[in-house]
Amino acid sequence: MVHVLSSRTLLRPADPERSRSFYGETLGLAVHREFGTGPERGTVYFLGNGFLEVSGRATDPVTPGLCLWLQVADVAAAHQELAERGVEILREPRQEPWGLIEMWIADPDGTRIVLVEIPAEHPLRYRPGI
Repeated sequence: MVHVLSSRTLLRPADPERSRSFYGETLGLAVHREFGTGPERGTVYFLGNGFLEVSGRATDPVTPGLCLWLQVADVAAAHQELAERGVEILREPRQEPWGLIEMWIADPDGTRIVLVEIPAEHPLRYRPGI
């Protein structure tokens, strides 16, 4: 068995500066750490209880099917704020059959990002009898 000590999602963007601007300024993610120098230097952002590392440079297109799942407190507020910042909204917020409220955006390279709000009555937040 592999004993995992830590984990993070790695993104290799086509344009690292553009992606750092998107994740750090547009989305407002806090920086956990930075390393290296030059345009391919690494920046690691906090993602709640996970991390997102933007480093290096991609030569291939975005991996189909790769999505980031980001839980937010208020999807409607995130929708308004991101629309005001010029982020392309791929899908407006709506409640899914599984009970979560989701909206979809994409980063500058086309990596799909789902912003999720978990309603108070959803089983991920509320479990009767516990």
